Parts: sequence; structure tokens; C-alpha cells
Amino acid sequence: MKTPFRTGDSKTFERVVTTGDVAAFESGTVHEVYSTFALARDAEWSGRLFVLEMKEEQEEGIGTGITIHHHSPAFVGEKVLFTSVLSEVKGNEVITDYSAHVGSRLIADGRQWQKILPKEKLKKIMKEVRK
Repeated sequence: MKTPFRTGDSKTFERVVTTGDVAAFESGTVHEVYSTFALARDAEWSGRLFVLEMKEEQEEGIGTGITIHHHSPAFVGEKVLFTSVLSEVKGNEVITDYSAHVGSRLIADGRQWQKILPKEKLKKIMKEVRK
């Protein structure tokens, strides 16, 4: 595992909310806004941007936790800017704090955890769990 970053370094990316991102379940659409589960996917990606540059060829990252605090809705067609800040690296664990904004409006923030493990170890873990 490489450690090219320091605490406080940041990464950003934009996501345009689509109809596939709205809060919808088997019972139908709940709200025509950016859903919690789509937001979690993109928040995890914002932390993975660090992991992609930290993992070695024989390693892979795996999400181990996420928190989401909603502050405001994001509507279909709006651009959401994610900013992820490296808050800590503890051994092989990468911890980031993120915020998601539409313009100057904060829509969500939280914390995200990923671990970097050897690919072979991950395969072994998955195989043992699938038994």
C-alpha cells in the first residue's frame, strides 16, 4: 500500500442526478430526488478516489462503513459536487470525510471507511463466507 497523501488532502468529482438515482423501491417512487442509496454509492466513490492511488497492483479496496447526513434534496438534472477529504490512514484503513453540494447548498455530508487488502486475502474471505 502506497501513502502518497497527507491528512487534509482532497479529491472532487461531479455527479449529475438522473432518474435512476431517485428514491424508488419495489412499491414505486417515493421522491423524485437523489436517494440515500445513490448518494452512498457516490460518497463511497469519492473515498475510493484515494484508494485507487494508494493500492498496489496486488491489492484492492473494500468499503467497511459509511455515514450519511442529509441536509437538503438534490433534484434530477442537478450537478452534485463531492469533495472528499482524507481524515486518517490507520494501517490499511483509509478514512475520508465528504461533503456533497449543489452550488453553494450543502445536500449531505458524512464519513466513509475503506480497507486496502491483498486481492488473494479478499478472495479467501469471500470463498469462506460463501461456503
